[in-house]
Amino acid sequence: MRQIYRAFALAAAVALISQPAAAEKVLRLTLQLPITNILGQNAQAFKELVEQESGGGIKIEIYPSAQLYKDKEVPQAVASGAIEMGIASITRFAGTRPAVDLFYVPFLFNDNESIAKATAPGHPIREALDKEMLSTGARPLWWQAFGLAIMLGKDEPLADPAALEGKKARVFGKMLGEFVKSAGGAPVLLSGSEQFLAYQRGTVDFGMTGVTAVKSRKLHEVMGYLTNTNHAAIEFVVLINDKVWSELSDQERAVMSKAAVKVEKDLRDTYGKLHQDTLDWVAANTEMKVIDLTPAQLTAWRGKVQPVYDLYVKQSGETGKRLLEEAKKLQ
Repeated sequence: MRQIYRAFALAAAVALISQPAAAEKVLRLTLQLPITNILGQNAQAFKELVEQESGGGIKIEIYPSAQLYKDKEVPQAVASGAIEMGIASITRFAGTRPAVDLFYVPFLFNDNESIAKATAPGHPIREALDKEMLSTGARPLWWQAFGLAIMLGKDEPLADPAALEGKKARVFGKMLGEFVKSAGGAPVLLSGSEQFLAYQRGTVDFGMTGVTAVKSRKLHEVMGYLTNTNHAAIEFVVLINDKVWSELSDQERAVMSKAAVKVEKDLRDTYGKLHQDTLDWVAANTEMKVIDLTPAQLTAWRGKVQPVYDLYVKQSGETGKRLLEEAKKLQ
């Protein structure tokens, strides 16, 4: 009997010794862009920092190119806990939190410097919009600069708003859709991952996007013209389910927060140069023609903005009115 007991004790000890250390926490992150895009590389840098600083206690799994969710599905997927983390254009919250569409009110932000100020932690605009998004259950962890919006044309350039009359244009936000309507066009809301096929099949005549997407999504293969309008500030946000965040230890949250601050600053600091570098690459390596607006053309586009301002204030109320005033201080 004593020998049997010893055998059982030995087996239990061996089993205990062979047990793995405390299980690592795996956080899945969905991304609509390719991992090679600047936003994918930014997420990869975050992953490496977190895994290193947590000693492997936190593992970040990145699923790029809309493998799991399209851009428009990300906020709800994260808020519901269907996935722990996700990256989406901030405008994807506009359906329930219309104030977040501030950055897609055309020509409100004129350069990367004003955008950097508005999105800096502690700025009234950043604080207000973070609060709006957090109220859905998806906590903003950091913001990702995606530069200024440009316009694409397949068979003709979109340099004058008159070219939009009766034509379809891909947009990525409600305010930009209203902008297209004000010029007589028909907006079509499409996720970034749907652009290539839409342009290739002629589903839309024109489109709007961030300039780096022209290279990473190979849009130069299906569109012939790039107009450097710089008419909207494209901002993405990296989200984490608020319940998942609350269940992390103080140390784990500190590791993730520190990494988030670093990668956000790194991307913000380099995006202005990246924008120009990409334009230079397009001009040198593709058949796409890059068009810069003349002062008269820019004035014509700005003449289509007022209906968008009116709609933004109508939908977002006092919050939107206050944020517009804050944005105008930066002009």
